[in-house]
Amino acid sequence: MKVSDYRQYDAVGLAEGIRKRDFSADEVRKAAVARAQEVNPEINAICHPQFDDELPGSMSDEAMLSGVPFLLKDLAQEQAGKPCTYGSQALKSRVAERDSSYVTRARKAGLVLLGRTATPELGLKGVTESRLWGPTRNPWDTRLTPGGSSGGSGAAVAAGIVPMAGANDGGGSIRIPAAYCGLFGLKPSRGRVSAGPGMGEHWTGASADHVVSRSVRDSAVMLDYLAGPEAGDPFVIPPPAAPYASVIKQAPKPLRIGVFTASPYNGEVAPECVEAVESTAHALENMGHKIEYAKPDFDGMALARCYLGLYFGEVSATMAQAAKRFGAKDSDFELDTRLIGMLGRTLPLPDYVQMRQQWNVFSRALGLFHQSYDLYLCPSTGQLQPAIGALDTPAHLQVVSRLMLLLKAGRLVHKSGVVDQLALESLALTPFTQLANLTGTPAMSVPLHWTAKGLPVGVQFGAPHGDEATLLQLAAQLESVLPWWGRYESVAV
Repeated sequence: MKVSDYRQYDAVGLAEGIRKRDFSADEVRKAAVARAQEVNPEINAICHPQFDDELPGSMSDEAMLSGVPFLLKDLAQEQAGKPCTYGSQALKSRVAERDSSYVTRARKAGLVLLGRTATPELGLKGVTESRLWGPTRNPWDTRLTPGGSSGGSGAAVAAGIVPMAGANDGGGSIRIPAAYCGLFGLKPSRGRVSAGPGMGEHWTGASADHVVSRSVRDSAVMLDYLAGPEAGDPFVIPPPAAPYASVIKQAPKPLRIGVFTASPYNGEVAPECVEAVESTAHALENMGHKIEYAKPDFDGMALARCYLGLYFGEVSATMAQAAKRFGAKDSDFELDTRLIGMLGRTLPLPDYVQMRQQWNVFSRALGLFHQSYDLYLCPSTGQLQPAIGALDTPAHLQVVSRLMLLLKAGRLVHKSGVVDQLALESLALTPFTQLANLTGTPAMSVPLHWTAKGLPVGVQFGAPHGDEATLLQLAAQLESVLPWWGRYESVAV
């Protein structure tokens, strides 16, 4: 199989070709490895290659994705005996003791694991640039970021190394790379995909595992395999009425969709991102859906504070665990991570609990919105892809951060009001994704728009809790009316 031929298939198509013996699983894997060896030195998407691992001894024809190459994200999707570093030098010696539920189910789907993709340290940023692995680059323009934290997966799929790759989303980390890389990315509902067996819920339930993909049907089929609880899961969601792979073959009913383009945090939104939403809204009207300008009624600044409070708590806990289990020192973590960790250690516990309780306020507001609207439509991101290094902490702020760490000034920072500014600055480029994380609702980024320079711009749809089916149905309908597959021929690498 030629690499050029391999890149024309999605995962379902590759598996069908293998079943029909149009080509073999070994030929497919070799094509994937060849493509990885061709482009990965330029985009730096794969951090732990497993190119020499043998194919599974037996492959079931019943598995819908049997023989399809796949990459795991180097965060939470643990494979027994393989590194899982979370993009951090502090965890570079960490080796998974057992397969996570995610990996067990990926194997059941018949996927062939080729390695792991890069992520920013602890998955904390909307760009994938870690001290451990260096920057991952966007295949559409290697001067730009593919986003984060699933940026390695987004870059690998957009570059045609694999048709889909593992991703997870605690604040937009599936939808942001999907938007920046011209891919489809669905964040499932809280409880849809188990975090077990090592965890109850990732990021207190804000994070969900799934994939980034080129086709909607790949995402649907993969969700069929990934969905469902494990014994002891803290939260069990009702199963879908029918497999997602069959649901997407049916057009959705005419939907009532509320549209908004203003940032919840009152920041600027790029004209291209607004244009993407407006052109999509016009297309949806032509498809028979009802469009109205409306948005959920919630306090955006409160949401930003609550989201940053989650950062503080999770990072400080992870740093403490790394010190205990692996002997990690503070200096093993990046400066920004250390600052967030300090703010977590000095955040009063009652304040953290109150922030967590406030998630319910956002859920109630979104629930009221969905009494009138089936879905919401808004930008996936507030700005276009930043250049590599553009979000590095400026030198003078690094000095300030080091001084705060030296003085252990966390409590002072909390009292000063600086945290509000940190929240706005850290979320300015991607203000539209956190709502779905704190409410636990499903949301997706769909690649429906490109700039005059040929860069992808995603649009985001959100649904009530548990309603991935409507999102996937609409995505499949949009994929047929506004197909994006031909765009991948323009990828620069």
